[in-house]
Amino acid sequence: MNKKPVIIAPSVLACDFLRVGDECTRIERAGADWLHLDVMDGHFVDNLSFGPAVVESIARIAEVPLDVHLMIERADHFYRRFTPHVDNVTIHIEPSYDVAATLKAIRAEGCTAGLAISPPTGFDRIEPYLDQIDLLLVMTVNPGFGGQAFRPETMAKVERAAQIRSERKLDFHIEVDGGINPETAAIAQQHGANVMVAGTNIFRATDPVRAIHSLRG
Repeated sequence: MNKKPVIIAPSVLACDFLRVGDECTRIERAGADWLHLDVMDGHFVDNLSFGPAVVESIARIAEVPLDVHLMIERADHFYRRFTPHVDNVTIHIEPSYDVAATLKAIRAEGCTAGLAISPPTGFDRIEPYLDQIDLLLVMTVNPGFGGQAFRPETMAKVERAAQIRSERKLDFHIEVDGGINPETAAIAQQHGANVMVAGTNIFRATDPVRAIHSLRG
């Protein structure tokens, strides 16, 4: 399998939103490679987070790439609200829209395109799109809420994706999100993941520099 550098993408959802700009800057300076922005609509997942206005505000001060994860029913409709301000837009495989067309449209807007899969969804749903993406996000918890325990059975998807990437000579990142700490990050990396999304373990760490370093493996 082709080895890619480990990227740490702290989830802004875990920050102190009274000081979101300062929080993002603090974590960037601690060594974050990307910032991960979770957008939730209350339909696809049973939670609400933030939308384009907050993402645009973060983009004004961010000095690292912005990785937006659209946990929404109509990513095909709303992606254009984000592409002017971010570097990557990830959509989910589960809602009903034209996945291939949406991925192509995101790339046409100048962003990289990611595809996410939730734990209950079979790998066969995403396999046809692996040559159309820049990033595969394997959710290692059920999407919608932070603080859940890592689900080790999701590593079968990570391993299979890494195998296909190598066999087909593809070049997409494999990202994991949910319950990521030094122990689970090491497990994910052993199976082929290279982008680690972590919220609480970084934003609420006493020493975020050390926390970020500990996830690199």
